[in-house]
This record gives sequence, structure tokens and C-alpha cells, in this order.
Amino acid sequence: MTAAAATQDSTLRTLISKVPEVTAFFWIIKVLATTVGETAADYLNTTLNLGLTGTSLIMGALLIAVLIVQFRLKKYVPGVYWLAIVLISVVGTLITDNLTDNFGVSLWTSSAIFAAALAATFTTWYLRERTLSIHSIFTAKREGFYWLAVLFTFALGTATGDLLAEKLQLGYLNSVLLFAGVITVAALAHVYLKLGSILTFWIVYILTRPLGASIGDFLSQAKVDGGLGLGTTVTSLIFLAAILAIVSYLGVTRRDQVALIDPEVNTA
Repeated sequence: MTAAAATQDSTLRTLISKVPEVTAFFWIIKVLATTVGETAADYLNTTLNLGLTGTSLIMGALLIAVLIVQFRLKKYVPGVYWLAIVLISVVGTLITDNLTDNFGVSLWTSSAIFAAALAATFTTWYLRERTLSIHSIFTAKREGFYWLAVLFTFALGTATGDLLAEKLQLGYLNSVLLFAGVITVAALAHVYLKLGSILTFWIVYILTRPLGASIGDFLSQAKVDGGLGLGTTVTSLIFLAAILAIVSYLGVTRRDQVALIDPEVNTA
């Protein structure tokens, strides 16, 4: 290596993304986490008799604590990141449930509110940062926009999932098939119609929330209500164990970590 090349190499700054690479593992854990978000909220609220308010306060405090750790980290750490996703999934469910059960807000209205909030988040994020790519999450500001968007996707997914499955009586299994079908269409549009990768990502990210919630309800709810009757305890434990296994694997192999070259450095 020449002296000039060595000097240039020493000035390059490698930025470690605060979020994982989007691989098959990413989507598998995302669906598992969204399923847990649905069943764990019901388990804590109903089975443990913590009540909706008590459950919301406990899970909200845990989420804040984990997000503080996440923001202080200098790079993506699988255990912390995915714990935050699981907790934000539960909290997103609880936000919708509180609006519906405690404040009498219809699922139509809450769906519209969260859709507007998500749109406002994306708009502000883009105007401030000129990108919505999750591959650019290496500053505190961008990470803040990212987690706010994630929260609204979970709340919106819960509201729309419940709206279709229960309010419109589509049923849990039919809801699973519907959301899986729309996700497939979006993926095919990306491959064959060249739909932008960033747009495709966020469409699929939003839709995996009601998909996971519908899967959770289908597995846990009683057979008389259209489910398989596994219950929230068994369903939550199965999916939590699967998340733990995959996240542990990723923590060892680091197969989903992303290193980026600082765009401010001139590499020419």
C-alpha cells in the first residue's frame, strides 16, 4: 500500500448502522415480534389481570428504558434492538386498545389517526433528512424518526387488523391470507415493476404488523371465535422462544450487521 493510499484509508470513517440488514431473518423476527405484541398484551391484560391501564404503564416504562439503552449504543446490537421491537409491538397494541376500550374511539377513527400520524412522520423525516432509507440510520435524529415511524406502524397495524378481522367480521384466518397476499403483491411489484426499494420496504413493514396480529389471534383465540384455541400463554411462549433462538444466532454470526462508509468522506 502506498503512503497516499494509507493516508486515505486512515481517514475513512466507517459508520455502523443502528438497525439490522434487511434479510429473511429480519422479516421472520418482525412477524414473530408482531405476533407476540398481540398475544402478550392480551396475556398481561387478561390472564395476569393487570388491567389495560396497568399493563400500559408497565410496558411503556420498559420500552422507554430499552430505547434509552438503544439510543446510547454506537452500533446495532441484536438483543437490544429486537427487545425494543417486541416491546414497541406490545405498546402499539395497547395504544389502540386504550383508545378503543377506555376512550370509545372507533377502529375506523384510530386507523385514520395513526395513518395520518405515520404520514406526518414520514413527511417530516424526509424534509429534514432527504431520505427514508433504514440503511442511513446512524444519527440520533434519524433514529428518532425511525422509532417514531415504527411505533405508528404497530399502532396502525393493530387498528386495521382488528377492524378487518372483528369489526368487518373478515375472520382471523382470512385476514392472515389477505395481508399475506398484499405483501406478496408488493414484493412482486418491487421485482417485476421496479417499485422503489424504500417504498416497498415501508409498505411491507406496515403490513407485517396486521399480518402478525392476525396470526396471533388465529392461534390464540378460542375455536368458537375462529381461532385454534392455543391461548395467549402458549402462543406467546412459542414465538418468544423462536425470537430468542434467531436473535441469539444473529448475535453470534453477525449476519445482519451493516457497515457504511461515511458519505461526507471523499473517497475519489
